[in-house]
Amino acid sequence: MAVYLSDSEVIASMSQENSAGAAGGSQPAASASQTGYVTGADIGGTSLRLALADMDGRILDKWKVSTAGIRDPLVVVDLMHEGIEQLFQKNSLSRSLLRAVAAGAPGVTDVDAGVVIATSYLMGWRDVPFRSLLEDRLGVPAAVENDVNTAAIAESKIGVGRGVRDFVFLAVGTGVGAGLVLNGRLFQGMGWSAGEIGYLLVPGTSVEPVETGEPGALESIVGGEGIKAQWKHLWRKELTSLPEDLVATQIFDCAVEGDALAQMVLRKSAETLAYAIYNIAVLLNCPLFVLGGSVGMHPAFWELTKEILAQRDKRVQPALLRSTLGPDAQVQGAIHLALETAATRRL
Repeated sequence: MAVYLSDSEVIASMSQENSAGAAGGSQPAASASQTGYVTGADIGGTSLRLALADMDGRILDKWKVSTAGIRDPLVVVDLMHEGIEQLFQKNSLSRSLLRAVAAGAPGVTDVDAGVVIATSYLMGWRDVPFRSLLEDRLGVPAAVENDVNTAAIAESKIGVGRGVRDFVFLAVGTGVGAGLVLNGRLFQGMGWSAGEIGYLLVPGTSVEPVETGEPGALESIVGGEGIKAQWKHLWRKELTSLPEDLVATQIFDCAVEGDALAQMVLRKSAETLAYAIYNIAVLLNCPLFVLGGSVGMHPAFWELTKEILAQRDKRVQPALLRSTLGPDAQVQGAIHLALETAATRRL
């Protein structure tokens, strides 16, 4: 039986040398001349979430709407405009006080150009100049970043990665992605696709080539859609009394309750993720991996992944902690980007 430090003990030991850390950073301070507000957005394949914050990063209000079936980026921009207007009206604030907006998009994003190069199959975007679209519609400076990277930013500023120089944020939801914080800074890679770990090849996954934007080998096993596919492939009436149409977290719940088929899917998923984490840890030698996303934060999935990882080479044993920010990580990171944008850019 492996022995694990508590989350607080691990974090304390990692940040002991430099509790502030390069990754800790600080948000731009507000002054009388900087009074205003920013908006952070998390764009997903099924929902759009917005948060309104002051210039100290304090969230005042939130707004959410479904994006199911929406693929047109202009429609998403219109929805963001609608949500921002409602947030300002609801809080009796003048819309003229909006200083900047930032959005996390689910795909490879050229941050410098403000272009979403390619999103997941749920959105289907290709080479969308999203920053320009936002600035034209909203009339304020905008920033756009990969959504998992925005979550990693939030974890480094106010989450379990605070004070940790090198760590990996793993988002396991509908798909799988990673945000890499190295030497206290977000690492995006030469082609802006660092962290696209859904395409990793690990034991038990397909080695067939896939197109950009389509589910990758790791994603097909560990992502929410991949876990559902596993379940449907194995499902037989004689093997389980559970329905065929279950989502990943329901399957994991049933595994905890003792269903043998659900336990098989949970183990396969956890084993595959543990192999991926081990490979990344061998390469980067990061002391911490933070598990987030609706699927990744399931307690049973996290515990079993941690248990399997502990069986690997003892020299490669990073801590595996769950995010403390949960579903707010992406929006919190987008707020930080919006504050930076307000401080450094003008239209």
